[in-house]
Amino acid sequence: MHIIENGNVAAALGVKLAGAQVIAAYPITPQTPLTEKLSELIEAGEMQAQYVPVESEHSALAACIAASSTGARAFTATSANGLLYMHEQIHWAAGARLPLVMCVVNRAVGAPWCIWNDHQDSISQRDTGWIQMYACDHQQIIDGVLKAFSLAEATSIPVMVCYDGYLLSHTYMPFVVPEEEKVARFLKPFKPAYALDPDNPANLNTVTLPDIRMDVTGEMAHGYMEIRYLLQEDLRAALTIAQQTEDAFKEIFGRGGNALVEPYRCDDAEYIVVGLGSLTYQLRDVVEILRGEGLKLGVLGVRLYRPFPDQALTEALQHARGVIVIEKALSYGYEGALCSDIKAALYEHIQDRSRAPFVKGMIAGIGGRDIRTPDLTATLRAAIAGTPEEGPDWIGIKL
Repeated sequence: MHIIENGNVAAALGVKLAGAQVIAAYPITPQTPLTEKLSELIEAGEMQAQYVPVESEHSALAACIAASSTGARAFTATSANGLLYMHEQIHWAAGARLPLVMCVVNRAVGAPWCIWNDHQDSISQRDTGWIQMYACDHQQIIDGVLKAFSLAEATSIPVMVCYDGYLLSHTYMPFVVPEEEKVARFLKPFKPAYALDPDNPANLNTVTLPDIRMDVTGEMAHGYMEIRYLLQEDLRAALTIAQQTEDAFKEIFGRGGNALVEPYRCDDAEYIVVGLGSLTYQLRDVVEILRGEGLKLGVLGVRLYRPFPDQALTEALQHARGVIVIEKALSYGYEGALCSDIKAALYEHIQDRSRAPFVKGMIAGIGGRDIRTPDLTATLRAAIAGTPEEGPDWIGIKL
């Protein structure tokens, strides 16, 4: 069924189709309409789930952690400072290996107070042990929510589905609502390996000693370091599982196919622009303009940012002369985090340094600053023509 709706509704419909059983959330712009829609669906009897209104984002994720620990399929959503308020529980959910799904409707972080879009909120949480997916349009939002539940439950690792505040959350565009029968084929009922049971009480995630030790049954149990090692190994393995999930989704629904990166006109590109979210679709217009001028440019959207798809990115970028990374976030004191990650990946996987492309980082759209296609076109034209300088350029800044 094709409908025209906003991105928050697309996310809510994805949560409904996934059969989430517990939703806990606290309102924050621009996420609020998402969880409002879920509460409406539950109140109308269109969705069989428990909605838990809480006093803060910290409590919202705590409630989802509790629900997931009992074997329920749980969901929450937030933005900006709300995501930061969850920070302690974000680490806890990953360390407890709970298959939660959370939509992060990307928004700038205060102070100063700003309700407009950039990616600083989710990028600041990239090292918490969660899988991070980035959507570029409404179809990717609703489909991404379904894939996120499947991936989270296959890996026992929580997943963030990130999409741009206002640019996607509040704009209307057409998308296909997946058929329930096909969703049931794709997303099987959640059966956790272990769930809390009142008839069999247990302690979870108690104080863990540095070294391995015997548990209450007399078996040797992992120490803290082993637990962290296994999370890291499973996150790296999740790259393969994410693509398998994507392949299964495409077989059933007939769309998708790029779980890790999404290339556009990259096959013959001499220069490739890399980014996250809806910006990469805007950059397709820039590519066509510059190709009309004889410049062979392509765009590579990073769909899965954590775990980082280093090999997939290297394969897509290694034959280019130059790579230009445009980000709506900054690792303060250095450069954009995505730019640093791409440099590290190319350094790791391209042995002949003389054949590696140059990598240039640029910052745009911070705090909702307009990212104008003519500005992007002029900036990329200059970057291709000039000699790359150290440090990121700032597109659209006015000092």
